[in-house]
Amino acid sequence: MDGILSLIKRLAELIGFENLDLASVLFSLFLAITVAFIISQIYKYTHRGLNYELAFMSTLVLLAPIVSVVMLFIRGDLVLSLGLIGSLSIIRFRTPIKDTRDMVFLFWVIAVGLGCGTYNWNVVIISTIVISITMFLLYFMKYGQSRGTDYVLIVTGSLALSNNQIGKVLKRYAKESRIRSQEAEEGFWEIIFEVQLIDLTQEKTGELFGEIKAIEGVSKVSLLAPQIALPV
Repeated sequence: MDGILSLIKRLAELIGFENLDLASVLFSLFLAITVAFIISQIYKYTHRGLNYELAFMSTLVLLAPIVSVVMLFIRGDLVLSLGLIGSLSIIRFRTPIKDTRDMVFLFWVIAVGLGCGTYNWNVVIISTIVISITMFLLYFMKYGQSRGTDYVLIVTGSLALSNNQIGKVLKRYAKESRIRSQEAEEGFWEIIFEVQLIDLTQEKTGELFGEIKAIEGVSKVSLLAPQIALPV
């Protein structure tokens, strides 16, 4: 161990680092990676979609130390900072962000990288704790999730049918319903409703499907969620 430490000191002297600078740089990178890993796990746990991209998880972990390295390069040098900004402007990011929440996590890890690269370790640790608690509170409170979510109900059939029959059934199961589109051909018709269901339990959904299919002329009933990320 003593040999390894002496070797590191010699390498630091050759590079031009003082012992304190080398320790600060290593600690900044270690803290950036650790905090970014914690942030990625918070993202994974609180994600509400059907699935999450593994590449985005790796991006969260790697982005913070990379930003820290950029800040360590600058270190108050105005000319170098302008050069880095000019070189970074060449890079074009064309990857679309599907969820605005993903952008929040990207800004979070960038802020962590900026804080670690400028040696503001206390601010990084305290802000990470506060934001993490806020994230979990919003997740467990299901903040922003509507009690009555809009769904698309598709009813198809082959015989002549009056819309009033389906409307009477929807009045018992939906707070609000309206026809989005209606299509009719010879021997076939399709009506698309936009409905706000009162109760979306499996039992109630099964009753709704059963009553609509019991109407003469109805052959198929489908219920779709238009949201990208289905509610949990």
